[in-house]
Amino acid sequence: MESTMKEIRGDGAPCVLDMDDAATVGGGVEDTYGEDRATEEQLVTPWTVSVARFDDPQYFCVMNQFEYVCLYDLNVLLYRHQERKIMNNIRQYQLPLQKYMALMDLQEGNERLFYKLLIDNVEELLPIVYTPTVGEACQKYGSIFSRPQGLYISLKEKGKILEVLKNWPERSIQVIVVTDGERILGLGDLGCQGMGIPVGKLALYTALGGVRPSACLPITLDVGTNNEELLNDEFYIGLRQRRATGQEYAEFLQEFMSAVKQNYGEKVLIQFEDFANHNAFDLLAKYGTTHLVFNDDIQGTASVVLAGLVAAQKLISGTLADHKYLFLGAGEAGTGIAELIALEISRQTKAPIEECRKKIWLVDSKGLIVSSRKESLQHFKKPWAHDHEPVGSLLDAVHAIKPTVLIGTSGKGQTFTQDVVEAMSSFNEKPIILALSNPTSQSECTAEQAYSWSKGRAVFATGSPFDPVEYDGKIHVPGQANNAYIFPGFGLGVVMSGAIRVHDNMLLAASEALAQQVTEENFEKGLIYPPFSNIRKISAHIAANVAAKAYELGLATRRPRPKDLVKYAESCMYSPVYRNYR
Repeated sequence: MESTMKEIRGDGAPCVLDMDDAATVGGGVEDTYGEDRATEEQLVTPWTVSVARFDDPQYFCVMNQFEYVCLYDLNVLLYRHQERKIMNNIRQYQLPLQKYMALMDLQEGNERLFYKLLIDNVEELLPIVYTPTVGEACQKYGSIFSRPQGLYISLKEKGKILEVLKNWPERSIQVIVVTDGERILGLGDLGCQGMGIPVGKLALYTALGGVRPSACLPITLDVGTNNEELLNDEFYIGLRQRRATGQEYAEFLQEFMSAVKQNYGEKVLIQFEDFANHNAFDLLAKYGTTHLVFNDDIQGTASVVLAGLVAAQKLISGTLADHKYLFLGAGEAGTGIAELIALEISRQTKAPIEECRKKIWLVDSKGLIVSSRKESLQHFKKPWAHDHEPVGSLLDAVHAIKPTVLIGTSGKGQTFTQDVVEAMSSFNEKPIILALSNPTSQSECTAEQAYSWSKGRAVFATGSPFDPVEYDGKIHVPGQANNAYIFPGFGLGVVMSGAIRVHDNMLLAASEALAQQVTEENFEKGLIYPPFSNIRKISAHIAANVAAKAYELGLATRRPRPKDLVKYAESCMYSPVYRNYR
């Protein structure tokens, strides 16, 4: 992936390893706000806490220097009782969007309890807090909006972005997720209403990766929208103008990136989220050597898919280099996954990256990407233009290439038709089929379709969750190639090591760690990903692997290096438990 970024940057541009050793010092995880005191065993005297915490259901007290008055009986307000009560209430709602709104209200009113619920019920609540429900929430954000969650920075703040950032109440920010709302999931331009994505991602950084909530900052850059429906919607909360482009957009982003670095320092992780293709690659290439940046759509998706493919080799035997790969979709996700697969094949075989790319084919809206189209291709597609006669459709490409792995990142539902899946099954004993587009309505095919059309032989995973499927007397459990497996642990690893840049080898390390967490029991069910019920443990191992690679590459600044990185990762994780009072 770094090789692709170099092509975009041009000859002579620096890479992420071209760093001054003295650029930064320190690093690691600092509990500035004392949140992690909640995990300590020692008791706390209530009047030593200077500010009353009304989100603490164990006592819910009014405190001052001399006395405190308990407002409710302890037995009623024990957090376990409250947790059961709120989960029961949430389960009463019929619509996922109603559950989402209830959880967002809880996050606003009782942050600690919100994260306790999410951690303890992750498999049930993850589809509500994030995909697929968050997509519907973003579409209807103007109607359900009640109070700001995160920081909005609009074009009207151009020239004073640093001042806006300084208005955010928290100072020790470690992770920022930022979007301009132009390509929200597979739903297109949602403008300011895309804020649901940074809010949801950062909730997972905390719940799954243990990054403290006070250290997380969701940001939406309001540069307008080209969505006519939103521009005419009386409840739309953003600027009512067409999107800024060209020099105006570039200057706005430059000011934002400079202000973030000036206000929060060298080691704040900036995650670009749901930017359109024409901006996403350029931003990653431009700022990858000057800032600690990460694009989840390009790099996070690639890492989680690579982990699934590595794990799948246990089910079908062989190596990554033994396969032919065909993608439907050649945008951020498709090309990002393809590049990381090629990098891993190159690492395993010691073959040049250019040779490894020849095993990977991509289909876009105009058909198979071939060398005769190279002059008209966008720069990020050009490495995938191989010698072949033009092919117009996915089905024809399947027959021509005869891939062993079919990956969908098109954002278009029902594009893996019965003919396509049956063709894959005709020349593969166990075809690997990954329908990755989100939300559920945009998935290239359903789990039921994949298993029935392949006669139960497909190794199948999706981007959004699907229920288990029974076929020919056997229960098939579809895996979910959810980025939430990777980015929380990846972010924790970056933060705890004090890394100052993201390198491709850190992504490979994350993939390797995730693949190692798939057990024989999981494989027996046909799964190529571990269950989310163990996600905190999984994130700790990913964080440790990422941190180890950062130290190896000379990108980590926290000294000395912890002896046991897994234990250190676990010790850094925020835990939403309550203080015990004397």
